[in-house]
Amino acid sequence: MVNFAFSLNNFEYFLLILVRIVSFVFVAPFFGDSAVPRRVKVGLSLFVAIFMYNIVNKPDLEYTSAVGYSVIVVREVMTGLLIGFAAYICNSIILFAGNIIDMDMGFSMAMEFNPSLNTQSTITGNFYYYLVMLILVASDMHSFILRAVCDSFTVVPIGKAVFDWDHLLLSITKYMGDMFVIGFRIFLPFFACIMILNCVLGIMAKVAPQMNMFSVGMQLKLLVGFAVLFLTIFLVPTVANFIFNEIKTMVVLIIEGLY
Repeated sequence: MVNFAFSLNNFEYFLLILVRIVSFVFVAPFFGDSAVPRRVKVGLSLFVAIFMYNIVNKPDLEYTSAVGYSVIVVREVMTGLLIGFAAYICNSIILFAGNIIDMDMGFSMAMEFNPSLNTQSTITGNFYYYLVMLILVASDMHSFILRAVCDSFTVVPIGKAVFDWDHLLLSITKYMGDMFVIGFRIFLPFFACIMILNCVLGIMAKVAPQMNMFSVGMQLKLLVGFAVLFLTIFLVPTVANFIFNEIKTMVVLIIEGLY
């Protein structure tokens, strides 16, 4: 039976739960999107914290003054931020793939402002990013991300986070390697087709030197790039699956570095 009684003596526990969830929500993908109003973020965090208050264990907090309690609050903020950041950085995989694709197609100079990330990104990067976000919502991956921070209270109790910086560094290093591997897997069909096109253009430049292959090649690269983009659109769910698996792996690795 859930006890809805609330005592001011336990307000310190509720505040720590709320701080961890709020810091997570403001960083995590989908929830931390700049298009989501801040009132919605705070309301969701408060709603989740109220339910988690009656579920999580409440260990004894060791502090003797307001400064000691502030240190525990900062520790909870860092815990929530690290868990949210573990899921957030995986979005850079699709942006990295879009950047190198547009560099090969000739769209690298046509940068767009991504309001979700508050940064400049290429056309293909934005296109893939929003497709992956739609698949994230459709596949209920956003619920998994929210459950991850809720389950973290079982593994990392309130005020008991211990930051293993060596493990966290190894986790980020592993992510960097995975980002390049997954990014180049996405880029591989474009790379193969553009490379074949460059070989054909090189042969044509020798066979018919009177033709301006530079001006012809720019249009052909765009046409080939759009054709490959159209023909490989059915692979986007597979790409999203790679990214979602990376999100799960990174969240687990980061949480393992907190206890």
